[in-house]
Amino acid sequence: MSYNEPPPPPDYGQQPPGYGSEPPTYGSQPPGYGQQPPAPPGGGGNNQKAVISLVLGIISVLCCGFFTGIPAVILAQMAKTEIAQNRQEGSGLATAGFVLGIIGSILGVIQVILALNGVTFYGDI
Repeated sequence: MSYNEPPPPPDYGQQPPGYGSEPPTYGSQPPGYGQQPPAPPGGGGNNQKAVISLVLGIISVLCCGFFTGIPAVILAQMAKTEIAQNRQEGSGLATAGFVLGIIGSILGVIQVILALNGVTFYGDI
């Protein structure tokens, strides 16, 4: 069995040859120390209306019923439209805000119906 001779070691101060080709570049140099990186294309980040819709949806389920549930549903629909047009992120947040807004609104209506029928949850105080 014969082996080929290994290549000689590089001279001192020279870089060894790279394997394959150079790594691809993606448009620009990386930012220097202390500089902010450029914003990603497509608007970047979550849609603000989707975030607000989610917060209102959570509040509607916990305490405020349809007072915050209806705005959560409206903002979620507006956010989904903006997300589709501007290729933003946050579609899941808008969907969650929509669903929680509907649930909160339904619970609020049930609470009003029970209150009008004289049903209280506080007991005899």
